[in-house]
Amino acid sequence: MTATEPVTETATVLQAQSITMRFGGLVAVNNVDFDVNDREIVGLIGPNGAGKTTFFNCLTGMYRPTRGTVSYRGRRLPPQPRLVARAGVARTFQNIRLFGNMTALENVMVGRYCRTKSGVLTSIIRGPRYRREERETVERSRELLDFVGLGRNADHLARNLPYGDQRRLEIARAMATDPGLLLLDEPTAGMNAQETAQASQLIFAIRERGLAVVVIEHDMRFIFRLCDRITCLVRGEKLVEGTADVVQSDERVIEAYLGTGPAKAEGGR
Repeated sequence: MTATEPVTETATVLQAQSITMRFGGLVAVNNVDFDVNDREIVGLIGPNGAGKTTFFNCLTGMYRPTRGTVSYRGRRLPPQPRLVARAGVARTFQNIRLFGNMTALENVMVGRYCRTKSGVLTSIIRGPRYRREERETVERSRELLDFVGLGRNADHLARNLPYGDQRRLEIARAMATDPGLLLLDEPTAGMNAQETAQASQLIFAIRERGLAVVVIEHDMRFIFRLCDRITCLVRGEKLVEGTADVVQSDERVIEAYLGTGPAKAEGGR
């Protein structure tokens, strides 16, 4: 599947309305509306300081918006990351946040525990439910490592993995929460051309599993080829939203972010 193929499912997965985030006198995000549909890949672009990561933090409960609401599949999300993850929204971070002294398998298992139900007593005495859930957690985590191409690295410490593999491990850990929507904050940052191409293939494969994906990225060639729809933020406000052709040819985007003409912007960063 490519980004140019039509998205068959049109039900709204995520709906953010009038999101505003103030830090004292600074308005980091200002009255932004944003929605994502089933099995859709949406890009979020903008110059440094545009408010992209702050907006992600508002969507995932890291920040409580000053104003506005976020809903997932029609239900309002509370501003608590744990509850947002349990509702079905998972994310990765701009700066890798793995447990370096844990193995790749253990890192993915950590993400899985939000779906387990064993209580403290059952876990202490290692009762039947605990043993069953632990076995299922290991099996699911190994399956996800295989999916992202890290099956052979399951017993390697996260800190010893190459940078690109650490990025993929973060995605596997996020997917371990069984999300319906995955938010990726600069998933190709620091990657070479081959790793970036692999990241693109992985995101398409994630969509094939029925997930919707939102991607923050500065690599324009990557984002224009990947996404069904793109939203551009500038100074915390939505500047334009549309297909890659619409966004990359918009003079306001070219001036605010790309800094060049449409022909060059199509293949530039």
